[in-house]
Amino acid sequence: MRALVKTFAAAALIALSTFAMAAEGPGAKATKANINLSTADFALEHYVAITIEGESAGVEQLFAADFNQKIQATNVQSNSRSEVVKSLKKQKGEKLNCTVSTDIIEESADYMVAKVTLKFENFTKTDLVTLERVGNDWKVSKSINSYK
Repeated sequence: MRALVKTFAAAALIALSTFAMAAEGPGAKATKANINLSTADFALEHYVAITIEGESAGVEQLFAADFNQKIQATNVQSNSRSEVVKSLKKQKGEKLNCTVSTDIIEESADYMVAKVTLKFENFTKTDLVTLERVGNDWKVSKSINSYK
């Protein structure tokens, strides 16, 4: 009798979990995460988490539609928003082995310019980041990288 009760209980749990997953729909886990970008500080903090700690939630939400990235190296490179977003998504979960410091260079009610310095063992990457208020959220609109 106990075995029969356990069997029915297990079957009921399986049925409930199946119905719950079906109710979510096929794309339920693919929906965008809602990241708090209500202040420039939150947006800058999330930018650092995405670029340094391999965070992938809210990547599309963080960057402005006209975002571009310039890399000052032996030859200057320029990357579009879609190229940067695609690259950052590939780095999901990869944490960079460096020390990070951020300095606010300029700030107003609608924009912020910050300097993010990443010190690696053999070189330093400096990232000048421009953030702008877009509606109620803050977005990264420009990034200029240089290496020493």
